Amino acid sequence: MGTTVPTSSFALLCVFLLCEPSLQTEKHSLYYIYTALSKPVELPGIYQFTAMGLLDDREIDYYNSEGQRKIPKQHWMKEKMQEDYWEKGTQSRKSKEQWFNVNVDILMKRMRHNESDVHVLQWRHGCEIEKQGDEVRFSKGIDEYSYDGDNFLSFDDKESQWVAPVDEALPTKRKWDNVPILNQYTKGYLEKECVDWLNKFREYGDGEIQNGSPPEVDVFAKRSTSDKTKLKLTCFATGFYPKDMTLSIRKYRSPLPEEEIVSSGIRPNHDGTFQLKKSVIIQEDEKAEYDCFVSHRTLKVPVIIKWDGLCPDCGGSLITGIAIGAVLVIVIVAVVFLYLCYAKILVCPKKSETNGGVQGDTRNGVIVNLLPGSNGV
Repeated sequence: MGTTVPTSSFALLCVFLLCEPSLQTEKHSLYYIYTALSKPVELPGIYQFTAMGLLDDREIDYYNSEGQRKIPKQHWMKEKMQEDYWEKGTQSRKSKEQWFNVNVDILMKRMRHNESDVHVLQWRHGCEIEKQGDEVRFSKGIDEYSYDGDNFLSFDDKESQWVAPVDEALPTKRKWDNVPILNQYTKGYLEKECVDWLNKFREYGDGEIQNGSPPEVDVFAKRSTSDKTKLKLTCFATGFYPKDMTLSIRKYRSPLPEEEIVSSGIRPNHDGTFQLKKSVIIQEDEKAEYDCFVSHRTLKVPVIIKWDGLCPDCGGSLITGIAIGAVLVIVIVAVVFLYLCYAKILVCPKKSETNGGVQGDTRNGVIVNLLPGSNGV
């Protein structure tokens, strides 16, 4: 039976569409975070005022109230940015530090908070972009304030106005909204200037930022602590950068529902990379095929690691316990025997020849050098 021309054309079109590689969308961000305390605390590494820049969640510059200087945190920032950039940045950080010191006091009074407690005012602002091929598109801008960890005030980029989630923020909202040029500047910075800096920094960072770091993936099982008849199957990915990634635990190549999964969330490593761990409870005698499916921007194809079905800490727990107990009994008996011989409570045989592979030396009826290294030898 022959194939019609329309059918053949449609089949060829489907093959073409399926085989055509799609451009992966990359997400990038540039944020600055300022943190001010209402008073200093006597703790190492905690300063009354700090500021840092984060490019794709990696620290690129830093300032604190003790050093009072904006410094680079990446070698390429130090190499590419001129000295006047750091001088101007330092002056800007100092002026913001003064602004925060004044305003955290204002907020404490407005909130009717006690000055004996430590209160925290934070500001985060920056932008995110989406990059597909050579096309770069502004995604969103963030300009928000928080007080003692709660949202206090944020800028609505689309409406060009401030949003006050709490009554105490309403006076600030009205004051800032009544200065149209301030809102215009904020919108312009988020959508244009911030994006320009983001692209410039990424260009300077070159391989370290753009190429990223692929994840190392492992899958393993342990005895469940809550139910000894079950196993806890874990997928662990670490060392990846940037932090956006997909990790699924699959059963027969189908992802398990997220409500069955316990996730650690993406966490930072000490070297600027990230890690993610997901776990699921399964039956110990289950013979299903499980694997970890990991997708990341640095990978040409997803990584799939199959679980080997083993649980290293599950088998032989009773036998192991008996063996350890037997060894302890032997050691205790040997110590007691040596003590009794030394105290001459028991009459011990005098031997100078090898007995069972152990060299013996008789002194006052006591076998010394019974074990390698005993008696300081």
